[in-house]
Amino acid sequence: MDQKVQDIIDRALYGTPEIKPEERQLFLTTILERIHLVLTKRQVIHKGMYSEVLQIMKTKSNLHLYVNSNLNYGNYSNYIQEANKLGIRFTIVTPQKQTPFGLVVANETQAIDSTDIFVKDDLFERDMEESATGF
Repeated sequence: MDQKVQDIIDRALYGTPEIKPEERQLFLTTILERIHLVLTKRQVIHKGMYSEVLQIMKTKSNLHLYVNSNLNYGNYSNYIQEANKLGIRFTIVTPQKQTPFGLVVANETQAIDSTDIFVKDDLFERDMEESATGF
């Protein structure tokens, strides 16, 4: 059977293959190469907003915000309101598997060259320790 026909049949039966599914589950449906910054759940819940997120939202273009739906709206509403003011799209994601991350700021369509995507404070350390032990 022709490979093209087989691909069409496979997609009809099994759906379109997803690139890097484990990465997408961890980072709220986006992939690592597009990420500017990630906050853990505790960091998002922390009162106020992280200046690093605000800086990226104000200086970068073609952004998309991904928010973990397991958090209460009150915990991330300030980020959503700021995204709305700046014309940044956002998606509230219901993770299929456990993830320590609560908010991801990523480029919507392109890979970027970002070396350090985490704000490594005490809240980050606590979430990473907890996720290493199985949540």
